[in-house]
Amino acid sequence: MNSTVIEAIGYIGSVLVLISMLMTSVVRLRTINTIGSLIFTGYALLIQSYPTAALNFSLALINIYNLTKLLKNKKEYSIVTLQPDDAFITYFLNLYKADIEKFFPAFVRSEECNCAYLVCRGTEAAGILLGKSGQNTIDVKIDYTTPVYRDCSVGKYLYKYLSSQNLSGLVAENVSENHKPYLEKMGFVNENGCFVKKL
Repeated sequence: MNSTVIEAIGYIGSVLVLISMLMTSVVRLRTINTIGSLIFTGYALLIQSYPTAALNFSLALINIYNLTKLLKNKKEYSIVTLQPDDAFITYFLNLYKADIEKFFPAFVRSEECNCAYLVCRGTEAAGILLGKSGQNTIDVKIDYTTPVYRDCSVGKYLYKYLSSQNLSGLVAENVSENHKPYLEKMGFVNENGCFVKKL
């Protein structure tokens, strides 16, 4: 095999391992790290560096083992209903302010919000929904999940809970480009620039 191709394989594996370290989601970190480790294992075998191959293959196996454990463990969530002006809501919004602004740049906390739902896993706050409730619907102002839990399980749990509260749908207006992929993945439909989800 061409030496340039072999070097490229090594660089690709190294870059993927490096990128994995930037992931905030543990699942993504381990997934990308596994791919990078396997590619680097192939590179090490090609250059006959067997200790390096053994190390990277072992890392891939460790990642696969931990991924299996992570995915098997069912996340147990709970919902806490709060007032939008609750002190913990203020703390949560300030704590994740920079990240929230990436997905909700137009969000301004105001009296328009009259409902707040905090999604918790044990003692950890995993996500939050702030909005204005109307006739069986909620006009969503912010629907944010912390980076560690950003695998759609928080949203699925929250929407199932809201459905059990006799709500028929959610409406999201002024949606940023960063937030659109999530809404589409969660079943929201774009209706003339307004994203709607039936519960």
